[in-house]
Amino acid sequence: AERLGVIFRTEMQKMVDEFALLKLVRGKGLLNAVVINDTEESDTAWNICVRLAENGLLAKPTHGNIIRFAPPLVITEAQLLECVSIIKHTIQSFKK
Repeated sequence: AERLGVIFRTEMQKMVDEFALLKLVRGKGLLNAVVINDTEESDTAWNICVRLAENGLLAKPTHGNIIRFAPPLVITEAQLLECVSIIKHTIQSFKK
């Protein structure tokens, strides 16, 4: 979990650097979150989670502008990188 969490946060940080829609990535092990660059009252995180689900990845919006990712501890590195790809594809589809 620790090794895969580092991989996940590294890949997510690349997206934070690339997309203005993402503000911050944080976490420990495989329990991670990304902060959306919007207000807590916005529905942006919810809309992203809906689109993620449509693209095959479940995530949970929390506190309005935060998306929590909690993959199973048995996830493989290849599966984790597939999830990162889904997240990137989904974020690219949003304009911000």
